[in-house]
Amino acid sequence: MATSEIRPDQAPASANAPSRRRPLLLAFAAVFAAAGIGYGVWWQQVGRYAENTDDAYVAGDVVQITPRTAGTVLAIHADDTDFIQAGDTLVQLDRADAELALEQAETQLAQTVRQVRTLYATGKALAASIELRQADVAKAREDLSRRQALARSGAVSSEELDHARTGVSTAEAALAAARQQFASNHALIDNTSVACHPDVARAATRVREAWLNLERTTIPAPVSGYVAKRAVQVGQQIAPGAPLMAVIPLNQVWVDANFKEGQLRHMRIDQPVTLTSDVYGSGVQYHGKVVGLAAGTGSAFALLPAQNATGNWIKVVQRLPVRIALDPQELAAHPLRIGLSMLVSVDVHDQSGEQLANGRATAEPIARTGVFDQKSQGAEPRVDRIVAANLQESGSQTEARAMCSADSVAAAVPRRELGNTGRRGAGDARLQVAR
Repeated sequence: MATSEIRPDQAPASANAPSRRRPLLLAFAAVFAAAGIGYGVWWQQVGRYAENTDDAYVAGDVVQITPRTAGTVLAIHADDTDFIQAGDTLVQLDRADAELALEQAETQLAQTVRQVRTLYATGKALAASIELRQADVAKAREDLSRRQALARSGAVSSEELDHARTGVSTAEAALAAARQQFASNHALIDNTSVACHPDVARAATRVREAWLNLERTTIPAPVSGYVAKRAVQVGQQIAPGAPLMAVIPLNQVWVDANFKEGQLRHMRIDQPVTLTSDVYGSGVQYHGKVVGLAAGTGSAFALLPAQNATGNWIKVVQRLPVRIALDPQELAAHPLRIGLSMLVSVDVHDQSGEQLANGRATAEPIARTGVFDQKSQGAEPRVDRIVAANLQESGSQTEARAMCSADSVAAAVPRRELGNTGRRGAGDARLQVAR
């Protein structure tokens, strides 16, 4: 029987397979080991100091535009998505009723000035009446004295003497009545002038109020931003406080990131934050910092908070809102919109900050507008003109049209303190009377 000779190059493949798989397995093992070591180093140096969440959204101020007076809408000057500057007119209301009310208030002010002038003129007349009554008393006393001297000689009857005594009593009573009338009139004009009289101040306040109502028929934008949620329509009758539209300043937005309870252990104020938005993708990164942690979870402030005291309670991990401020330059280069989703990563390396803000509120406002500061000032020239015009008497000036001093006004009408915005209160009784 013949036997075939097996050459070395014809050895079974199964014999060489383990020798070829071993290097591949060792290579894969080395790669996985290197990856594990690299991940461990990354986790030790970076990963364990980063708190991430995708439950984060862009937030910002939504400035509601509401009227401060009732009226009919005649014109709308801005629509959704429009950009407007602070002070631009948004809505124009019908001015007819407000103009009539202003005319009525101005007429009442003029009439009040003339009535107060009458009080001063009456005071002078009453002073002259007192002098007249004093003269009557002196004359009556002299007549009584003469008749008493003649009565000793029997030249004057007792009846005539009684009439003389009655005349003295009547003259003295008339003098007392004149003095009382003078005191009553003086109480109305004491320590004040026509321009500073409380009645004039009250009428002037009504002029200012009517002027403000007229100015408020033009509704301006309190801040610069983009118009959203326009609900007002032309011809609509609106009431004070009705929402017309909203203005959103997109250059002042921030991010509210909702972190789980366990992620807050090492989180502090002023820690750096890296953010990305789904709108621009991972190629655009935003940088910010933690500015504060909320005082309660979202469920604590919910309209219907959970009743955990019930028997079927199930533990749910709570989330706490964390406010993150953004870099204004990055925000200007890549604008965000309110409500957009964000991916947030907080670097918690530095834990020297505070968990809760410990600063106190300051006198400086966190937000303000100067659009309405000059609204009430426009009424002052009208008040001055009306008061000055009605102080004149047949071409001659009856009073020096000097500015009412603060002391005289305080003696007549209590002043209302000025607000933080610098506007004069509706109860401010100062009248600027031009020289």
